[in-house]
Amino acid sequence: MTDHDTTDRTGGTAPGDGAADREPDYRFTLANERTFLAWLRTALGLVAGGVAVQQLVPGLAGEGPRTLLAALCIALALVIAAASYPRWRGVQRAMRRGSPLPPNVLLGVLGAGILAITAVALVLVLVA
Repeated sequence: MTDHDTTDRTGGTAPGDGAADREPDYRFTLANERTFLAWLRTALGLVAGGVAVQQLVPGLAGEGPRTLLAALCIALALVIAAASYPRWRGVQRAMRRGSPLPPNVLLGVLGAGILAITAVALVLVLVA
């Protein structure tokens, strides 16, 4: 390759060379969309869980602890829903440019959030 040749061995342009974005394989685009929708389904499930805890299980604990558990579920849902579109967009941009995928902080956030919700629920169940 010469200094002026920006094609890589696969015939595409080298990442980061300022070349125009290229359309990724549609299968990867659809997989990225399915992942985005899975994040949204997870957020909806957390919202439903939060509402259910608050409205349908009054015997679990008093109003305050139940509200705390419901608020944790709904707050985690808010974070996941708010972060899922930028994640989808970042992955799509990386695929178009042929660059590495961005790190996925949503996995850590979801894991930590579920851990916190589970710990609070465990305490409420043991105390009730």
